[in-house]
Amino acid sequence: MVVSLATGPTPVTTTVIPSRSESLFLKLTAERISTRMKGIAIVSAFIQKELDPNTAKAIMTEIMEMIQN
Repeated sequence: MVVSLATGPTPVTTTVIPSRSESLFLKLTAERISTRMKGIAIVSAFIQKELDPNTAKAIMTEIMEMIQN
C-alpha cells in the first residue's frame, strides 16, 4: 500500500505496507493520481506475478482514463 500527497509541485510518497513485487508501479500510480487530483491517493494492488511493460502501461492508461472522467 502506497500513499501519495500532491499539494505542491512535487508529490510526497511513502510506502505504508511494503509489497512483494511491483512497488515501483504502485508508487508511480499513486504519484500520478495524486498529482492529477491535487490531493491524496492511496493505492493498493494484489499482483501475483511481475508485470510486463505493455501490461503496466495498459493498466496505467485505464486508471488515468477513470480519473479524468
